[in-house]
Amino acid sequence: MHPLDEAIDLQAAAPNEFKGATHPAYANMVGPFGGTTSAQLLQSVMLHPDRLGEPVALTVNFAAPVADGAIRFVARAARTNRSTQHWIIEAQQSDGVVATATAVFAVRRETWSDVEAVMPANVPVPDAVPRMPVKGMPAWPQRYDMRFVEGAFPAAFDEQEQAHSRSTLWVRDEPERALDFASLVAISDSFFPRIYIRRRRRALIGTVSLTTYFHADSALLAQVGTRHVLGVAKALNYRHGYFDQTGELWSPEGQLLASTHQLVYFKD
Repeated sequence: MHPLDEAIDLQAAAPNEFKGATHPAYANMVGPFGGTTSAQLLQSVMLHPDRLGEPVALTVNFAAPVADGAIRFVARAARTNRSTQHWIIEAQQSDGVVATATAVFAVRRETWSDVEAVMPANVPVPDAVPRMPVKGMPAWPQRYDMRFVEGAFPAAFDEQEQAHSRSTLWVRDEPERALDFASLVAISDSFFPRIYIRRRRRALIGTVSLTTYFHADSALLAQVGTRHVLGVAKALNYRHGYFDQTGELWSPEGQLLASTHQLVYFKD
């Protein structure tokens, strides 16, 4: 079983409740990789017998540090309409709620479609870009094959401040895994904190709120399969101990799969 599938292997415990746990393959410097926690929260709805349709939006608010060990997920449908469904989810540990989430699911239908976002042009193919070295890094980056075109994680924190924090990279699960909603939401959090890229210095950081919008349905994700997706990330503002970062994930053919936005705390 792929490590991500092990991490999101939740067991029904009671009506609206599922049992899970952190996974050592996705450990961060402190606690688990937030993308995995987001995938677990989403999975608690994906497994729910009352689920309608597929996810279109997920917002996760990290209320407290997630400790290594067991997690209980409580998911309830706050409202179900004809084609949309709104969910409220909690991740609980022994000392209380560690994360809350809201999710919107929907039955998608064919409509007029267009995209105003623009995928970066003239990007070399994944095989032409070297994989980022992961030796000595926490466990979770080792679960991704990242190939940076620009804005790589600093090889050294030399405090040489950059003009921007933009990154462009090819990324996929390591080992390979077919893309689905769980892996897509986890990859949406795989962009390194923008302040590291911009300032090239260490800082204490923590994601406060993370939102992912799913523009792809399951059929489009199946077309991507195990191939790399193109990620683009940047920050918009740093102020008073918080910064935001926004990202896009594109299929190799140029279909926008997801967009993501998060607010991050930092200590200066």
